Amino acid sequence: MQSHHTAFLGDLITRHSDQLTEADTRILDVMVRDPIRAAMENGKEVSFRAGVHPASAVRLARRLGFKGYPEFRAFLQQRLVEGNGEFEDPTARIAARLAKAGESGLLASVLDSEIMALETLRASVTDADIRGFSEALLGARRIFMFGQSHAATLCHLVALRLRRSGYDAVDLSLMQHQWLEQVAGMTGDDVMWLINFRKLPAAVARIMQVAAMRGATTLALTDKRGAALEPSPDRHIAVSRGEAGESQSLVVPMTVTNTVILDLATIDDGRTMRALAEFRDMRERLAPY
Repeated sequence: MQSHHTAFLGDLITRHSDQLTEADTRILDVMVRDPIRAAMENGKEVSFRAGVHPASAVRLARRLGFKGYPEFRAFLQQRLVEGNGEFEDPTARIAARLAKAGESGLLASVLDSEIMALETLRASVTDADIRGFSEALLGARRIFMFGQSHAATLCHLVALRLRRSGYDAVDLSLMQHQWLEQVAGMTGDDVMWLINFRKLPAAVARIMQVAAMRGATTLALTDKRGAALEPSPDRHIAVSRGEAGESQSLVVPMTVTNTVILDLATIDDGRTMRALAEFRDMRERLAPY
């Protein structure tokens, strides 16, 4: 069964099967086995791996309807960048970013991608969306954070900032199999804040179900292309972190969380400021230790 990475190569092979030579078949076999690598190599490198003459890749490209191998490779790279579905293969995602960077340079490509994602954020998330999150946090008895992979890192930072701001925040991401004990006492006065990118892990779905059964207010910060949440959260901010082939921004969700915490400080009657001052004083007193 063809993967989504090899389907477009299979289409090319089918359309030109009556023109292909033995050398062509050997090159295409190498490409189908590792299309991501093939999209990054030049014709000489692909021919070498197939054990054929260095010019064979050029001849294959022309038989497939391209002017030469560079145009064929550009086609392969474009298909890689476009991806398919959720583009879950991490190797494909990295290769697509490298392909898209091209001659403009990797740093410039990443910066352009981040800037574009931030501009999209400006147009898609409103102050009212942010206020909905901060108001929910303001009235919470306890705030539970949960995410996995890169989202877990962001959960850790958010929980740390909330605790320093005087809020009882628990980072369930660090607890692995012990999270059930933490949520056992969850009530309708608590908030469950989920951060999730791309696919929805089973643990995330279970925690959302527990929060719903306990009557806790649920907040979700996710990718626009992320999996649907069930049950639906009370407040949901969905952001684009970049298209396939672009840097999948962590700056975008971090910008949202930072803004929520700042907005919270504007509506909590000085609670954040007092807590930060107390924390500063305590840190200074304990500095020698």
